[in-house]
Amino acid sequence: MIYTGYEILWLFFVCSFLGWVLETVAGALKQKRFVNRGLVNAPFCVIYGVGAVIITVFCQELSGFWLFAYAVILTTLLEWTAGHLIEKMYHERWWDYSGLPLNIDGYICAPVSALWGILALIMMKWGNGLILELFHLIPDLPGIILIWILAAGLGLDMAATLIIMSGRSKRMEQWEAVDEWLTGISSKLGRKIYSNVDARIRRAYPEAHITKKEEARPDVFAYGCSFDKIIWLFVIGAFLGDITETIFCRATMGVWMSRSSVVWGPFSIVWGLAIAAATLLLYKYRNRSDSYLFIVGTLLGGAYEYLCSVFTEIVFGKVFWDYSEIPFNLGGRINLLYCFFWGIAAVVWIKILYPRASFLIEKIPVKCGKILTWVLIVFMCCNIIVSCMALIRSDQRSRGVEAQHGWQQTMDERFGDERMRKIYPNAINTE
Repeated sequence: MIYTGYEILWLFFVCSFLGWVLETVAGALKQKRFVNRGLVNAPFCVIYGVGAVIITVFCQELSGFWLFAYAVILTTLLEWTAGHLIEKMYHERWWDYSGLPLNIDGYICAPVSALWGILALIMMKWGNGLILELFHLIPDLPGIILIWILAAGLGLDMAATLIIMSGRSKRMEQWEAVDEWLTGISSKLGRKIYSNVDARIRRAYPEAHITKKEEARPDVFAYGCSFDKIIWLFVIGAFLGDITETIFCRATMGVWMSRSSVVWGPFSIVWGLAIAAATLLLYKYRNRSDSYLFIVGTLLGGAYEYLCSVFTEIVFGKVFWDYSEIPFNLGGRINLLYCFFWGIAAVVWIKILYPRASFLIEKIPVKCGKILTWVLIVFMCCNIIVSCMALIRSDQRSRGVEAQHGWQQTMDERFGDERMRKIYPNAINTE
């Protein structure tokens, strides 16, 4: 089923509200008083809305056990990522499942993950249909206006809350740093708003505690797991991933073929994003055992590859790989053997390649490194944008859509069908 943008947004807001109700009731039962468990001031738990949209869009073709299993994996990954982001941004932990069985560092645990899977089954079988029927009862224009009002209100609420919360990990007396984020607002009003938000978060998450912040090294370029290093690792991972897949195809099929995701250069965006995400999520676990990293890498890699397959089919009308002929596959999008490869790759990357890559990146002079980082960002952004335009136009040509705009004519001239077949030899139209 193809959902419109307004239907997706409506689903997001309704599920965010329902999630807020669930969290608020759970918090009230636990603390014996009303608490707003959302990140923002409005009655929304955004993580529930994001999870509902991801499962609705990417898991439509699944049912039964596989829907439950993938919902568990995706929502667990979402909760795990949210926990890490909160800790990285604010140096705090808002929830801790350490007292529950089968937990991973208190971020996630089996009982809660199973609950997410059950909720996903309910939503996909009954909930989404009821929510969308409710939306369609609203006249078109009022419904669209309502969506825009909700989106604008939530956007402003999130922006204000995140800006104010940026100083929560500092001591209250260090108000100079907080005031820099409150330009145009008096210090007195800023203190009042900050205190209100801080008090609400403390009431909602009484178990929250400050975590240790990694020590900064301004004299070392891209020290630790910094923004600059993640950008470099993304580009390095994209390059190495393309080379690895090219050699693998040569070794297994006896032919050289392009495995690039973009039109300029040997870069696999799937691998680049995987390396960047794996580093962000697994950096603090780099000293864990190989078996731990293998299991986590297998689960994360399988979920990630499945999402990428569905995404490219929805957006570009093409699938770039098909594992239907390989045993233990799921819809041809992933298979057990390659999921194990993701697990092995996670171990090799975190234990062997990352330390060496990190060491070399940190040897770059600080000023030169900063400039080169932005050069890489601009180049890769332009590369991805042009590649997306070329793929979209390729899909249009396959459906007989004539070039009516300048960008379509440019794509036809520079990235015709013959060149696109060379860049993406495994691409298969789905229509």
